Amino acid sequence: MQFRISNLEFRIPMSHPLFWLARKSDDVPENNDWLSDAERDTLAGFRFPKRRNDWRLGRWTAKQAVCAYQSLKRSDLASLEIRAAGDGVPEAFSNGTAREVSISISHSSGQGFCVVGPPELSVGCDTEMIQPHEVQFFQDYFTAGEISLLQHSPADRSLVAYLIWCAKESALKALREGLRLDTRSIAIVPDFEQQDGLWHTWTGLCQDSPRTFRGWWRSQDGFIYAMTADQPTSSPVKLSTD
Repeated sequence: MQFRISNLEFRIPMSHPLFWLARKSDDVPENNDWLSDAERDTLAGFRFPKRRNDWRLGRWTAKQAVCAYQSLKRSDLASLEIRAAGDGVPEAFSNGTAREVSISISHSSGQGFCVVGPPELSVGCDTEMIQPHEVQFFQDYFTAGEISLLQHSPADRSLVAYLIWCAKESALKALREGLRLDTRSIAIVPDFEQQDGLWHTWTGLCQDSPRTFRGWWRSQDGFIYAMTADQPTSSPVKLSTD
């Protein structure tokens, strides 16, 4: 969008919508008829039950989110396949053809989370259950400024710690790097207003470039949820699967 006053031209960055969906382990069907043949083969390769359950929860949440976002039917789930790209980023396909969508998946302690956006975005999300930890636990992962923030914030320390962590992971996923990069390569500056269930903002400052991420976070039912994209986004919208 742009407009002109006299001889001066102003450009306003357009905001893209981000959509999200959360699901619990209990929501995942016991059968696997909603998985594609290739996904069933992948599932069979996991040795440990927890890894299988986490993977199924992530795929179920992502498929539900993509179906809601693109108005697909329940019968389309088996032909909708969530694949990992070469860099590990999840991508959606239907019958071998890429869907026009960008997605990110996270899961923690039986809670699945998926963020969906238009294909021109690179998105990232993370969710974690809030647990008590001493500040020393985060020394190797947080910048000095984040540690200071953690020590002096009037907000609940555990909430602040997991907010910073989830924001970092979201930005690293949007960079299509994930935890291959040092978590200290992005410094998080959050909005600490503690209103359970509402979306608040955070800023991620890349330490080795002028790049900046603007993201969203919320706390609900003992979990932190965070998301971002590589372009400006408007307040997240919950997807409906009704």
